[in-house]
Amino acid sequence: MNMSCSLAFLALLLCLSFVAAECIFPVIFNFGDSNSDTGGHAASYGDQLGYPVGRLLSNQPTGRLSDGRLVLDFLCENLNTSYLTPYLLSLEPNFTNGANFAISGAAALPKTTLFNLAIQVQQFKLFRNRSIEFQSNGFKNLLGEEDFKRALYTIDIGQNDLWIAQSYPEVIQKIPSVISEIREALRAIYYLAGGKNFWVHNTGPLGCLPASLANRKTNATTDYDENGCLTRLNEGAKEFNAKLKALCQELRREMKNSTIVYVDIYSIKYDLIANAASYGFQNPLMACYGCGGPPYNSDPECRGGNSVCEVGSSYISWDGVHYTEAANAVVASKILSTNYSVPPLKIDFFLNNIIAGTSNGAQGPVQAPTGMPGCPYWRILAHLGHVMISTCDDSDQSNRSCE
Repeated sequence: MNMSCSLAFLALLLCLSFVAAECIFPVIFNFGDSNSDTGGHAASYGDQLGYPVGRLLSNQPTGRLSDGRLVLDFLCENLNTSYLTPYLLSLEPNFTNGANFAISGAAALPKTTLFNLAIQVQQFKLFRNRSIEFQSNGFKNLLGEEDFKRALYTIDIGQNDLWIAQSYPEVIQKIPSVISEIREALRAIYYLAGGKNFWVHNTGPLGCLPASLANRKTNATTDYDENGCLTRLNEGAKEFNAKLKALCQELRREMKNSTIVYVDIYSIKYDLIANAASYGFQNPLMACYGCGGPPYNSDPECRGGNSVCEVGSSYISWDGVHYTEAANAVVASKILSTNYSVPPLKIDFFLNNIIAGTSNGAQGPVQAPTGMPGCPYWRILAHLGHVMISTCDDSDQSNRSCE
C-alpha cells in the first residue's frame, strides 16, 4: 500500500514537472470623450466635481460625469483588472494595465484643439516611447514594447462632433472629416506602435438625450419619433455610425493580422430608452441631476439651481448628456453579450490572442486561483523537465511574467 502511494506521488510529481503557470495582465489604452473619461479632464483642468457627481463610487471626486461607474469601468471589471488611470494623473499613477487618454469635451475635429483625438494619439506616442525607454533602464511598473503590441485599444469618440453641429446638413457634411481623423488614429496605433487589437464604439442616439431635447425644442410633432426622440439628430448619428462601420471593414483589409471589433452602442442605448420600463427605469428622457423639472430637467436657461434624484432612483440619464451607473451597467452587459459586436467576439478574446506564438502548448487564459495574489489571469505553459509556478504579487507587477 505504501509503495503504491509512493508510486502515485512520484507520477504526480512527474506530471507537475511539465507544467508552468504564467501571469497575464490585461493592458488597455482608451481614447475618447466624457463617455469614458475616468478623470482626465479633472487632472488637466483642475476641475473637482463634488457631490452628487460620483456619489455611488466614492466620497471623493472621481472625475467621472456620472453618479458612479462608466461603461469602461464595467469592462475593466469584466477583465478582472483595475480601472484605467488617466494619462495626466500626476500623483501615484498606476499604468501597469494601460492608460486612459479620454478627456471630457474631446472631439475628432479640429485636430489641433487641445485634447482632441489627434492630440490624444500624440500623448500616447510619447507615453509609449518613454515607458519602453524607462523600462529598459530598469524602472518597474511600466510597460514594455510587447505590452503595447498585445494591448487592447478602445475608442469611443464622435459624439461631440455631431453634438455641436447646428443642423442635419451640417452633421452630414462633417462626417467624412471625423471618420478621416479616426482612420488616422487607428492607423497610427497600428503602424507606429504595433497595436493590433481594437475595440471601437459607435455613437449613441443623440436625439434621445434630455439635453438635446431641451436645447432643440420644436413644436412640429413630425420632428419626434414614437419614443419622443429627435428624429433628424438620430438620423445623423446613424449616418455617422454607418460610415464608422465601413471604416472598420476597410481597415480590417488593410491592417493585416489585426482584430477590429465594432460595437453598436446606438442600438443598445436606443433599446434601453424605448423599453425603459422592462429594464426597470422610469422617465427615460429626463435627467436625474439637472434643472427645470419635467419633461427633461435639462433646461439650459434655468436659474433655479440643480436638483438631484434620490439615490436608487431609476433614471437612465444622469445629467442630460451622460448615463447613470445603473444605465451604464445595462449597456456594458449588452456589450459583453457580443450580440451587438462585429465580429461577435468577447472582450476576453484578446487575452486568448496573447498566447498565439508565445509558447508551445499554451492553454488559457483562465482566472487566477486565490493562491496567485495580484495576478488576474494565468495560463498553462508546456515547460519540460522542471516545476515552475509563476506568480505576480502587487509589489512587482512590472514583471509581466513573474517567476
